[in-house]
Amino acid sequence: MSSKFKLFHFSLIIFCASAALMILEIVAARLLAPYVGVSLYTWTTLIGVLLAGLSLGNWLGGIWVDKGAGIKTAGLTLALSGILSLASLFFLTLIAPVLQDFRTNLILSSIIYVSALFLLPAVLLGIITPLLTALALKIDSRTGHILGRMHAMATLGSIAGTFASGYWLIQYFGTRNVIVGTAIALLILSASMLWTSKKVLISLCLSMFLILALTQSYDGLENPCDRESNYFCIRVVDENLPINIGEARSMILDHLAHGTNIRDKPEMLIAPYVQAMNELVTQHFENPEKLRYFFAGGGAYTLPRAIKTRTPLSEIHVAEIDPVVTDVAKEYFYINSKDFTVLHQDARPSLEIYPEKYFDVVIGDVFHDIAIPYHLVTKEFFTLVKSRLKPEGLYLMNVVDAFPNPKFVKSLVKTLQTQFDNVNIWLDKLPDKQQRMTFIISAGDTHLSANILYAHAGIKQTWFNIYQPLFETGSNINEIPYLTDDFAPVDRLISTLLLTDLGL
Repeated sequence: MSSKFKLFHFSLIIFCASAALMILEIVAARLLAPYVGVSLYTWTTLIGVLLAGLSLGNWLGGIWVDKGAGIKTAGLTLALSGILSLASLFFLTLIAPVLQDFRTNLILSSIIYVSALFLLPAVLLGIITPLLTALALKIDSRTGHILGRMHAMATLGSIAGTFASGYWLIQYFGTRNVIVGTAIALLILSASMLWTSKKVLISLCLSMFLILALTQSYDGLENPCDRESNYFCIRVVDENLPINIGEARSMILDHLAHGTNIRDKPEMLIAPYVQAMNELVTQHFENPEKLRYFFAGGGAYTLPRAIKTRTPLSEIHVAEIDPVVTDVAKEYFYINSKDFTVLHQDARPSLEIYPEKYFDVVIGDVFHDIAIPYHLVTKEFFTLVKSRLKPEGLYLMNVVDAFPNPKFVKSLVKTLQTQFDNVNIWLDKLPDKQQRMTFIISAGDTHLSANILYAHAGIKQTWFNIYQPLFETGSNINEIPYLTDDFAPVDRLISTLLLTDLGL
């Protein structure tokens, strides 16, 4: 084997090992989303743990080279990284039930998941670059040339793995198939360095086959998602509701329900916060029969569907960033796409398309559990909303926070008050202990005199305007920041959800 071919071979292995690590990182986020969701904190944990593994691997690789490690050591390390990557699916079947029963906080759960599943593969993949770089220097003494080449190949591999998994692999093959494929690819690559050790190769192949069989026996290869997109693990769940109202389905995005639709009663709203939004619109306008709506977020299209059924003359525009969500809604949730104008892009640029004073109602339903799109909670965005609403228009949003001192909700209200004269906060119940709640916030320039909202249709329900008592307790309003495009410390404000079991 010529020296040029060896250098090419080492470069290719480094490229592929780096790509595999980034594929595992991106896939890990999707794999764990049904258990811990997707937030800044889960991504921080994932990146931090894998970087720690990579650093440890780089250090070990250097030590092994000094102790005489050669091409076979690199091959064995690469094969073991593939086997342990595949084993992560089996380990998940063991760890997930334990962590779900043992209620802990979101950050600790994320650290346990990521460390148990992907730390060792990251360590092993981190060994490859320094080991093969050192071996390449024995072939070519041009130190700068070899170091630059190998680091460049590692970086290019990381870029390729990131783009391939994010833009293509996950949405076409699913997380589990991508992990299996990555593991097999690593084993095949290792064979190019272990081809003279046939017994070792056979043992490694048998080990991977046994882990694959074991994982299958524990249903570790079963994808919990009915559909996977670039954004969500989407599940369709048939509901057995306590009231006999016929066939009903809920859409689950990652691990949070985003709408329950009833086939034969589209106007029936099950979730209290959705019903509250509907009642606020109905009771705000004297003639709600022909209003123009903008929805930031579609999900199962539960409320748009109900509004279109109740008031067919309404004009409804929906910004749903994920086209796969819309496809699933049309396929399983009894949605007629001709009833709405749907824009498959982010809500903020979508709203900017429309002229000023165009909408009667703007509804923000884009908060994915405790993953907050920061650019949709700032003063600049609320200025845009205000400009697109008619003078008597109404802005509604729902958000998850911790009662009785929801700092994020208070910050939202404080920011909204820079644009709207009248801002209120609604809850369907007042808990007697600290609890995760879904708050409904209404904002407009017309005064709403009632502090109690009664349901006039559907399930009997009552909501309370808690604006006054909320700001009289807990954090002082002067301690709460305004939210702007330059400063939106959302994760700090919802830290109660992140540092306690309320976030799971």
